[in-house]
This record gives sequence, C-alpha cells and structure tokens, in this order.
Amino acid sequence: MEVSVQASLAEGSDWGALARRCEQVGCRALLIGDHLGTAASPFVALAAAAAATSQLRVGSYVLNAGVRHPLLIASDVATLDRVSGGRAEVGLGAGHTPAEWEMTGQHRPAPAKRVHQATTTAAAVRALLDGHTVPAAELQALTDVALQEPRPVQPRIPLLIGGSNPELLHWGGAHADAVGLSGLGRTLPDGHSHTVSWSPSRVESHVELIRDGARRAHVRAPPIEALVQQVSLTDDREAMAHSLAKRLDTPVADLLAVPYLWIGTPAEIAEHLHTARDRWGIRRWVIRDSALNDLPQILAAL
Repeated sequence: MEVSVQASLAEGSDWGALARRCEQVGCRALLIGDHLGTAASPFVALAAAAAATSQLRVGSYVLNAGVRHPLLIASDVATLDRVSGGRAEVGLGAGHTPAEWEMTGQHRPAPAKRVHQATTTAAAVRALLDGHTVPAAELQALTDVALQEPRPVQPRIPLLIGGSNPELLHWGGAHADAVGLSGLGRTLPDGHSHTVSWSPSRVESHVELIRDGARRAHVRAPPIEALVQQVSLTDDREAMAHSLAKRLDTPVADLLAVPYLWIGTPAEIAEHLHTARDRWGIRRWVIRDSALNDLPQILAAL
C-alpha cells in the first residue's frame, strides 16, 4: 500500500513544511493539480517541494494535456527530474474546465477529441522523455520534435493517465505507468464541479478497461491509483455514510464499498483498503492535504 498527497499552494501556507510533513509521515509522493488561472504553476511548486525534501517523489496530478504542448511538458518534467535528483513523475488528463481552454484561445472540444488530444500528447511526452524524436506530422509541428536538454535522471519517468473516459482508461492500461481513478463524472455548468457515479460495478468496469488495454498490448497492467475524495475518521461509519448517501443520491452500501471514500475508524479504513486491494488490485491511493493529519493513524492500522 502506498499513499500520496494531492495539495494546493494556499496563500499564507508553508509549502516547504507541507512537503517535509509528507515525507516524515511516509507518503510516496506530493502531487499538485493543474488549473491555469486559478492555481499555482505545477512545476515551480514541485521544484520547491523537491528542494525541501530528500526522498519524497513529486509530480502533477493531473496536467491538462489539451492546452499544453508536449515539448513544454517534457522539458518541465525533465528539469524537475534533474533538480529533484530523479524523483519526478507526470500525470496527464484530458482537461475538463472550459475556462482553461478558452483563456488559451481554444473552445473546449467534445470528449472524444479531448481524449484523442490527451493520448497524442501523452505518447509524445513519453517518447520525448525516453530520448526519441517525434515526427513533425504527429504534432502538427513545422519540424521534428526532440528534447536534447535537459535529459532526465531516471531511465524512465513514471507517466500516469487520469480520468474516467473508457478510451482513456483503455489507452492507459496499454501505455501508462499508472492509471488514476477519481470516480468523477460529467463536468457541471460551473466548469469545476462534477457529478459522481460511485458504485462497485462502475469501479469494476473501469478496472477491466485498464486490464483489457494491457492484455491487448501484451504488457503487464499498470498500478491503479484511487483519488480519495473524502477522509472521515468516525466511530459511526454507517451514520456518516447515510448523511452522504442522501446528498449524493447513492446507496449507502455503494458508498461504503467504493475506493473514493475513507470512512470509519482507522481499523475500519485499513480493512476497507485491504478489501479494495483484493477486489480490484488497488494498492496506491491519493488523499487531499486536508486529510494529512489523519494519515498516521490509518497507516499505523495498516
């Protein structure tokens, strides 16, 4: 079992102290999201976190692959790997927030086109980080694309694909080093919030898409990383779940089964994690930084 923390660079917060706390607790990585215009620049923040730590891995979770050129992503990731001494990771997604597309001069495409852009970008980033040249035609460039410098420290920088689109999950199973599941559904009109579709059967369908992608590519299925949307330590797990069930219009049994919620005592949460590992093969988890203070109790129970 490995737990990472997704954090944001809040005004007045001590980012370096947060990174050191993650390392002290035993987190696998400190991760940061990507929302142009409303959040910190990911790679500047990650470089600062790397400078404050010695072993903690650092990465994006996840970049909007639709509004960033593959060469710029690869250059940032390779630079982060150099300054961190080989601790960089990169997570990519299809980009769901309309404002980010519009502020960079684009209309947000339909899902199928966004997924195609994301997989094209991910494939190019993978190739560039591995030292290959990407033909100009593949990226609508004027010349072939290559990353001569800086070269990363790691022989292979881990690349994660995050999302819920079936095609994206299938591609991730075949090509990514990890696949992230968030349980989030359709983007709501505010451009930031989502519907949720939390049921064991939906988790199983997502996991099967990842595994089928790996089978068809004749590779080993990548690790699956679940994004935990809420951590609640409580002695009354059922009552907490009932409260959420009314708000989300979801059966209590489903909420208590899916990997996106940790509810209960530390021992109950530990049992929940073991069940998710045995049922779906989920061994990696990402929690929000707001739950970091609860993590030591849960890790102790594990």
